[in-house]
Amino acid sequence: MAGKTPPTLEELRKLYGNDNGTAFHDPRLKAVADGQFGAGGRRAWPFAGVSTLLDAPYRAEAAQALAEGGRIQGLDVALVGVPMDLGVTNRAGARRGPKAVREIERIGPWNRVMDVAPMQVLKVADIGDVPMRSRYDLTSCHEDIEAFFSALCASGVAPLAVGGDHSVSRPILKALAAVHGPLGMVHIDAHADTSGVYEGAKFHHGGPFRQAVLEGSLDPVRTVQIGIRGGGDYLWEFSYASGMTVIHAEEVAERGLPAVIATALEVVRAGPTYLSFDVDSLDPAFAPGTGTPEVGGLTPREVLALIRGLKGIDLKGADVVEVAPSFDPTSNTAQAAAQVLFEALCLIAFVPGR
Repeated sequence: MAGKTPPTLEELRKLYGNDNGTAFHDPRLKAVADGQFGAGGRRAWPFAGVSTLLDAPYRAEAAQALAEGGRIQGLDVALVGVPMDLGVTNRAGARRGPKAVREIERIGPWNRVMDVAPMQVLKVADIGDVPMRSRYDLTSCHEDIEAFFSALCASGVAPLAVGGDHSVSRPILKALAAVHGPLGMVHIDAHADTSGVYEGAKFHHGGPFRQAVLEGSLDPVRTVQIGIRGGGDYLWEFSYASGMTVIHAEEVAERGLPAVIATALEVVRAGPTYLSFDVDSLDPAFAPGTGTPEVGGLTPREVLALIRGLKGIDLKGADVVEVAPSFDPTSNTAQAAAQVLFEALCLIAFVPGR
């Protein structure tokens, strides 16, 4: 606005004095507002109706079709709940993560920094939760997750998943890799999650990305892990041995966000990429509602800047995991998770070729 003469009072009255709340004269803002306001300037009440991820339309029939091995049409992006936490090593409760994130209101519609209202340029729906045969058997749950996301990817739909514990990322990556080949990854987390067999189990939330590399789903050279910290850092030898780029939480502050973003873009390059966000990447002051909190973490502002800096990558899918609402008395953790989910949706609007 520097150098521009502000309007007179009479001009302001003419422009805005007799409107019903829908007078927008900036074309960018008007385009967003026109998609939100109904007749008489009314908008949908955020606290009314059935709760869905990002208040997206609900398409229950889509999940049923995929569960039966079919295909779905008319969607660019599917928001999916994965309510499974059989792979946790500490505090359980992330199975209730999708419900908690669905209860969050007023996310979006516009991302000012990326300048996009994603629901207006993409066909998006919440298709419910992955149906799983057993609430007790981790292996069968992973099989069901892989089958569900395989059918989803075969439909040409980009998945955005809400967990659940971080072990759900492995079967999702496997499903995506069957279509797109090995993926690169931007992984924002307190833990690298590349440890080995733990008490006889390899499909736990501390090791999904070791297994994804060994299965051929994840390209370690095109993987960057950001925010890593804590006393378990000795467990992540595989990250370094396989060629992953690890940026500890302390380095984010030392190097600065622009440098971290530049490194992430250099690592993932132009190939197919996945985004995995664990809420414990945030300091527990901001996100207490998670199973394995680690003091000294990232701030929400840092995480949002990191994700927004990825604008233009070839994002094939993403997940937001480890929300445990039993430890989230203020709902701050679920709020942060919902916002990150929205940011990932915005990134998909800028995937090259869309």
